Amino acid sequence: MTRAGKSTLLRIIAGEEVPDTGEVVRQNSLKILWLPQSPEFPETGTLASYALRGEPQTDWQVQSYLNILGLTDLDIPLSALSGGQKRKAAMARILSQEFDVLLLDEPTNHLDMEMTAWLEEYLKNMKKTLLMVTHDRYFLDRTVNKILEISHGKVYEYGTDYSGFLKMKAQREEMELASERKRKSILRMETEWAKRGCRARSTKQKARLQRLEELKKGKGPAKEQNVELESQAVRMGRKTIELHHISKSYGEKKLIQDFSYIFLKNQRVGFIGPNGCGKSTLMKIIAGILRPDSGTVEKGETIRIGYFAQEEQEMDPDKRVIDYVKDIGEYFRTGEGRISASQMLERFLFTPDMQYAPIGKLSGGEKRRLYLLGVLAGEINVLIMDEAGNNLHIPTMTILEDYLISFQGIVVTVSHDRYFLDDVADRIFEFDGKGNLTQYEGGYTEYLEAKKSSLSKSKEKERPQIKKEAEKDWKGQRPAKLKFSFKEQREYETIDQDIAALEEKIEKLDQEIEANATNSLKLNELMGEKGKAEAALEEKMDRWVYLTELAERIEAGKNK
Repeated sequence: MTRAGKSTLLRIIAGEEVPDTGEVVRQNSLKILWLPQSPEFPETGTLASYALRGEPQTDWQVQSYLNILGLTDLDIPLSALSGGQKRKAAMARILSQEFDVLLLDEPTNHLDMEMTAWLEEYLKNMKKTLLMVTHDRYFLDRTVNKILEISHGKVYEYGTDYSGFLKMKAQREEMELASERKRKSILRMETEWAKRGCRARSTKQKARLQRLEELKKGKGPAKEQNVELESQAVRMGRKTIELHHISKSYGEKKLIQDFSYIFLKNQRVGFIGPNGCGKSTLMKIIAGILRPDSGTVEKGETIRIGYFAQEEQEMDPDKRVIDYVKDIGEYFRTGEGRISASQMLERFLFTPDMQYAPIGKLSGGEKRRLYLLGVLAGEINVLIMDEAGNNLHIPTMTILEDYLISFQGIVVTVSHDRYFLDDVADRIFEFDGKGNLTQYEGGYTEYLEAKKSSLSKSKEKERPQIKKEAEKDWKGQRPAKLKFSFKEQREYETIDQDIAALEEKIEKLDQEIEANATNSLKLNELMGEKGKAEAALEEKMDRWVYLTELAERIEAGKNK
C-alpha cells in the first residue's frame, strides 16, 4: 500500500536511515548493495566515468549489462540521460559488484518487457539474498519465494510467491474477521450479564468484569482503504478514431511507418515494444498532442479523450490539493449523483488533512494518483494510458483494471506490466523498432503464445537441407531411429504413478489446511508445502505430455 513504509524499511536495512526504536543487527563483513528508486548521480561526467571503475575484471561485466539495458554510448554526458536511463546505469553498476544481499526498490520501472525478462532470469538464478519492493505482479510471481506485507504498521510473512500470497492473505483476513465476530458475540453476552446488576464481590465476578473491559478495548481488523472508481457512460457516435497511413520519424529514426487502424467501440488495445520504439509518440498522435509526418487522424464529433501520460506532470507545488481538483470541477457526476471535489478526493484516498496540504508535500505515488483522478474525473469515452502502472501500488492497479474492464468506451494503453495487459487488453500491437506494427489477438499471454508459435514455424521453414542430412545415422544410409533414452524409458514407465502420488499429496494437504484454518503458523507452512507440490505436479504433467507424444511418434515409426 502507498506510504506503508516499504521504501523506508529498505533504507533502514541498507543503513541509510535509523529506526525510531529497535535495532538492526548485521553479520560482520556482510556486503549489502542497494538500488533506490531515484539513485543519486554526479552533476558532471559521462556514463563511462560513472559506471566503470577502471577494473578490467568487472568493467567488462558493467559494459555487458549496459548493452543489455540499451545503453551503448559510454561517452554520453550524465546530464543527457533520462531518469529511466540513469536507473539502468545504476542497475548495471550495482549488479556487476560482489554482494551478499541485494536491495531493489521498484527495479522494473522504465524497463521494457525484454529487459524485465532478462532481469527476472538474473534474479532467479542469483544465489544471493534479495529484498525488493515492486508493483510488478508477474515479476513477483517469478522471482520471490517469500513475501512480507506491510499493512497498518504490522508486517505479515508469507512463505510463497505472489499467487500464493493472494490466497493466504484472503485466508488471514477471513480468520481475523471470524475472531472479530467471536469477540463481538462474547462482548454482547458479557454486557448483558453486567446489565443484570452483578455484584463484583467474588474474585470470579471481578475477573469477568475485567475481561469485559478488555473486550471493549479490543479492535477489529483494520480495513484496507482502496481507491473508489466508477465508470460513467458518455455517448459515443458511430465514428470513433481512425488512423490512416500514419508515419512519424525523428531524424533518421523511423518510429511509425504507414500505420492504419480504426478503433472499435468498447475495444481495449495494448501497444508494446522496446524502449524508444515510438509507443508514446503514437499515443500523443492519437490524443492530438503531436502531428504525424504524413497520414491523417480522424475523430468522431462525440469523441472525448482522457490522456494519462507516462511523464510526471508539472504541478504547482504551492497549490493545495483541493484547489487542483476544483480547477477541474466543483462537482462530479457519479452513479449515485453529484459529489463535491472534496468527496471525489476522499474516493482517491486523500484525507481532509491531505486535501488542504500543498501538492509539493505529496509523494511520487500520491501525485500520480492525483493526476489519475484529474483524467478520470472528466466526461470521457476514450481513455489513453501511457504506462499507467508507474508509481501506482498494486491495490490501486487492481481497482483500475476493474474500472477499465467496465469502462464504457475505448481504452488504448502502452504498458510494460504484463499482468495489467492480460487483465485489460483484448488486442495487442507490437512495435518492431523499425516503424512496423504487428497485430495479435488477446492479452499478453495470448500474444506470447502466438509469437512463440510464429517463431517456431519460421525456424521450421528456414531449416537448411544440411540439417536433414545431419539427422541421418553415421552410415549415411537411413534416418536415425527415434527412441527413448534409458532415463526417458524409466521415467515413462513410472510417471503415471508419480502424478497420482502428487495428486494424493495435494488432496491430503487440502484436508490439513482446512483442519488448521485457525493456526496461522501451521497454515503458512502447509500453504508453502502445497505450492511446491502443485508446482511439481505441473512440471510432471508437462513432462507426461512430452513423453506420451514421443511414445506415439516412436510407435508410428515402427509401423512404417
